[in-house]
Amino acid sequence: IKRIIANIKSHLRDFNIEGLGDDAAIIDMGREYIVATADLLRQTSHFPEPMTHEQMGWKSVTVNVSDLAAMGAKPLGFLLSMGLPAHMKVEEFDELLKGVLKACEHYKIPLIGGDTKEADEIILAGTAIGITLKENVLLKSGSREGDLIGVTGQLGLAAAGMKILFSRIEEVPIADTSRVMDHALKPRARLKESLIIAKSHLVNAATDITDGLVSELNELIKASPKTIGIRLYEDKLPIPQEVEEIAKFIKEDPLELGLYYGEDFELLFTLPPENVTPLRAQLDFHIIGEVTTTGTIEIVDKEGRTYTLPVKGYEHLRG
Repeated sequence: IKRIIANIKSHLRDFNIEGLGDDAAIIDMGREYIVATADLLRQTSHFPEPMTHEQMGWKSVTVNVSDLAAMGAKPLGFLLSMGLPAHMKVEEFDELLKGVLKACEHYKIPLIGGDTKEADEIILAGTAIGITLKENVLLKSGSREGDLIGVTGQLGLAAAGMKILFSRIEEVPIADTSRVMDHALKPRARLKESLIIAKSHLVNAATDITDGLVSELNELIKASPKTIGIRLYEDKLPIPQEVEEIAKFIKEDPLELGLYYGEDFELLFTLPPENVTPLRAQLDFHIIGEVTTTGTIEIVDKEGRTYTLPVKGYEHLRG
């Protein structure tokens, strides 16, 4: 991704295109921005075996709408190009399309085009287009020293579900796995929340958590024109009990699931301390840390000890 961005910077100088390195491109249309994003999903990488074709279709829309949400954009249209194996049954294709259309109806984004080709596995390449007033756009680059860090929901649910699914574990000894499975198999973009945040003008920077919390926090650091850092507090991270129980069963650290796995599709943002109360009057969210000037990402554990966190997460084109 870094190599692509470095190569196209000069190419875009003569066009009204901004947002390079952000969650989506923004096209200057006067008082508004057109927001455009694309995301590609492969069956072997993104769809665990128990995932139905309908759920695959749903996810292909959600991952793209989540990028619009990260920018504070209202959806305008969705295009989907599909690579489909020759042995795919008509009934499976119908289920796939059903999932796409259900998600489009859920997010109020019309399916307006696409393409189909034969492929060795199911490949879904979506493109979502949105629009926002310039003053409402959410970018990664605005975090300031002293900002607090907010997240719209709990962390690690999708990670726990995906671990179970990809490991093909048939039974997990906890009372209820429905939430982790729902987050893994039918993720939901935080579109409603993003539009509230964008119109509030209370937030300095925002992104969505797709590649892991630490990875996305590092994106906020890199996007800032000033040297900033992040300090998280372990006891403030909203990692739910079922994630703790599943992590114990599969012998993994629940903190790792919350910090590094991704697929949560929650919104991550920074805001001045005085804006927390007015924003909380409009939506629920968790404060998990603060913006510093260290240039690194630190975490204060439950015993009060401070550690520097390594930056890792999902990286495209890395084996």
